[in-house]
Amino acid sequence: MVDSRTMNARTERHHHLSPLFACAALALGGLLFTGCESNSVEVPASMAMQYGTVANLSDVKVRVSLNNRAVYVYENEEPRFVAAVAIGKVDSPTPTGDFKAFNKLPRKRSNTYGFWVKGDEIVPGKRTEMPSGYRYVGYPMPYWVEFKAGYGFHAGAVWPQPRTKGCLRIHKSVADDFFHLVKPGTPILIAHSLPEDATIGKSVPRPTDFDHPDSPRSVLVTDAPFDSPDVYF
Repeated sequence: MVDSRTMNARTERHHHLSPLFACAALALGGLLFTGCESNSVEVPASMAMQYGTVANLSDVKVRVSLNNRAVYVYENEEPRFVAAVAIGKVDSPTPTGDFKAFNKLPRKRSNTYGFWVKGDEIVPGKRTEMPSGYRYVGYPMPYWVEFKAGYGFHAGAVWPQPRTKGCLRIHKSVADDFFHLVKPGTPILIAHSLPEDATIGKSVPRPTDFDHPDSPRSVLVTDAPFDSPDVYF
């Protein structure tokens, strides 16, 4: 069984959902979709739909639809977690193909983009362009799950249009859940479209706080992005 850090230990934040194919009443975004079975689905807590619990992480696989901007996590053929993702821009697209998860880091910072810090001066910039006399602090990328060198899932603002430099961002309220559903070696398929886009993918919760201003730079260079839910980045 999955340890207490995964689904079961976070019941205060997330409700259990019944299996995908039961008819249900699902409240989402102020709309109510009614169904026919007494085995109901509860309202998705926060920014993900979660279906039951995972019994064996070795049976987990991840699928991502770029067109639908969604990640689908399965245990065997049963859905377990569905959430929106932010995808790469046209000039820095998210790679497609078959990958495997590796290099999981809960407190990851970017090795390329971040801040030049000297005293109270904090300047955004690339690590390779940093002037002498400064120290580099990478941009926060909590709950990092790498799937290709330099590309990974991580917590961050989930914009409705292509926004990233190729990574896949997940809303900060559920990035921890996704992080603990995968392990090194978990298969990850990234495609432009997937069959589930027309089924479970139609009801993916879409974050509305994507354009919230970033927290001050003086906050982003501390541990606060990893420890406080009130930090935006």
